[in-house]
Order: sequence, then structure tokens, then C-alpha cells
Amino acid sequence: MEITGINQYHLRYDMDDSFRPAWKPGFEQTEHEVLLFELETDAGISGLATASGFAGRMDYLELAEMFLVGEDPREIESLVEKMDPLNLWGPRPWHFEVALWDIVGKDAGKPIYELLGGSADPIPAYASTGERQGPEERLEYVHDRVDEGFEAVKLRCHGDDPTPDLEVARRIREAYPDLTLMMDANMGWSVPMVDVEQWSFDDALSVARELEEIGNVGWLEEPLDRRNYEGLARLREKTDVPIAGGEFNNGVHHFREFIRQGSLDVLQPDAVLATGISGGRKVAAMADTHGLAFAPHTWNDGLGFAANLHLLAATGARWCEYPLDPPGWTPEARDFLLAEPIVAENGAVAPPDGPGLGVDLDWGLVHELDES
Repeated sequence: MEITGINQYHLRYDMDDSFRPAWKPGFEQTEHEVLLFELETDAGISGLATASGFAGRMDYLELAEMFLVGEDPREIESLVEKMDPLNLWGPRPWHFEVALWDIVGKDAGKPIYELLGGSADPIPAYASTGERQGPEERLEYVHDRVDEGFEAVKLRCHGDDPTPDLEVARRIREAYPDLTLMMDANMGWSVPMVDVEQWSFDDALSVARELEEIGNVGWLEEPLDRRNYEGLARLREKTDVPIAGGEFNNGVHHFREFIRQGSLDVLQPDAVLATGISGGRKVAAMADTHGLAFAPHTWNDGLGFAANLHLLAATGARWCEYPLDPPGWTPEARDFLLAEPIVAENGAVAPPDGPGLGVDLDWGLVHELDES
């Protein structure tokens, strides 16, 4: 089998309501921008992959063609090695690795998780918020999620003053003493053209101490820069709250360094952003060997979410991140390019069971929105 060509689609989807992501203070998002790639083969099978966020604004079709056209998509490991220069010259290669797995699964007539020995069982999910909101709004949100069967919710704690976010967590804890709470500081990476004051070590420790008092906290996510291995290790030593991170680290070796320096309790590689599916499995194995938790980041578009679901299903992860923050960030807005959004049922999410990534695209909408 040979990759014969690559189609690129630049998509902008107008969301029904605006969304104010915590990681971009002062920004009001009204559209979901995605770069979709379709890898065609001489076997009549196509593999799909997407880049979202800032990468979704870049045009690197020529680079992708240089590395992939003429190659056998089934040789995933060797192609990932061949694409390593993308880390120097352009975008990361991991979403293309996902497209290769999509082709392999479709060729075998099996979902990716099944090829990897995984299970179709639904994965317990935590409802993952994206905005910073006040206590009344968040209590209403939590009430709705608990009614839907979720047993955990992740809140945002971003910016110079985390006091309002901690107060939200306290109010939720009072109302829902058994609900597991996670807190995401989003200090591991920065958004281009957005100036955010990063937390000091003392800032992070202060928040961790507050979370200890609140209790039943699953983890504090990305309280320091993603490359501050030593600082994260020091923080981990001084708090009982588990420390999580890694969504934007690049390659398995970064996670090996997290483990070597004792930096994290919870490893969170994203199959699309950080490791690919194969690398994510390696990180999961390392986590298991060293007694650490494995909980991939999934805040992407629908295809990225599907890729991480296959990784989750193949590794027996404890939690699935379910991005959901209506009225702006809904399953329909998140998964707009899919024929049907991926939905949680009774607080859990099952991996798609079709061949490859297992999801169908709304090709009519893709062609309607394409600006390439």
C-alpha cells in the first residue's frame, strides 16, 4: 500500500454561542478553526487527521507531502522517525501518525483500540470546563453534570489571582462532598500573542495547599511550565494533591524525564499534540511500571477526541477528559466536522467502534466550510 496524495481542508465553523477560554484571558472565541488532512492511498483507503488551535492556522501541506507521499502507511514507527524533522521545521508530526493508524484500522476492518488489544467498555469521564466562571454559574453547571452521571469535574484556575477559582471549588465541595474535583492552571504552556503572568513556585504551592483543605481533589494540572521538571518535582514533594501535566510536551522522552525526576503523579500526553497513539501507549506503560496515573488530554476537535479515546481504550486509563462548557463549547461545536458528535452516557464515553478512528465526517459541511 502507498500514500498517493494528501488533501488539506482549512475549516472555520461559526459556533452558536461564544466561548471564553481560560488560557486566553480577554479573548472571546466565536469560531472553531481546524486544519483537516486526508491521506489518500492506492488501496482506496484514506486516513484522516486534524490540527486545531494555533496549528490550525498554518499551511504545511507541502511539508506533509514531502514526508509521506510514496510511503507505506502501515510502517508507522519508521514513518514517525522519518517525520522527526517536522519538530524543527514546522508542526509536530503526531496528528499524521493518527492518520496512519486510521488507514491501518480501516485496512484491517477494525477500530484502532481493538488492533491495540483494548476494550470497547465505556471509560469513566470527568466533565472538563474551559471558562473561568463565578460560583453560581459553576454550581448550576455541576448540578447538570451530576444529573447526567458524571462523578468528576475539572475547573480552571488561571491568571494572577486564583482566589476566585478556589472559592468556586470550595462552594462546589460544600454542595457536592463526594464529587471528585480537578483543577487546571494552564501554566504549562503559553498562547501566541497572549501575555499571561506565570505562577512562581510559591504561587503553585499556595494553590496546592488550598486544594488540600478543599479535599477529594483528583489533581492540580500544569501549575508550572511543562519543562520545569525540577520545580514540579519539588512541588510534588510538598503537597498531597497529585500533580498532573504533559499535554503539550513533545515526544516520549519528555515523559521519561518527568518520571526520572519524579515530576508528576499523572501523565497526560495528547495523542494529537504530544506523542501520537503509539507513543501514548509507551507513556501509559511507563506510568504503570512506576505506579503513576495515565489520563490523556483530549481538548481538541472531534477527530482529535476520537484518537485519544482509542488511546484511552487501549491502555485502561482511569479517566477520560470530556470537554464540555455550554453554551459555547458543546459537543456539536467541538465535533462539528463529524457526522454525529461523540456523547457521554451516564458519565462515561465509549470509543468509536467503526474501522480505524471509527467516526464519519460530515463531508458536505467540510466542503462548504473549506477555505483552502
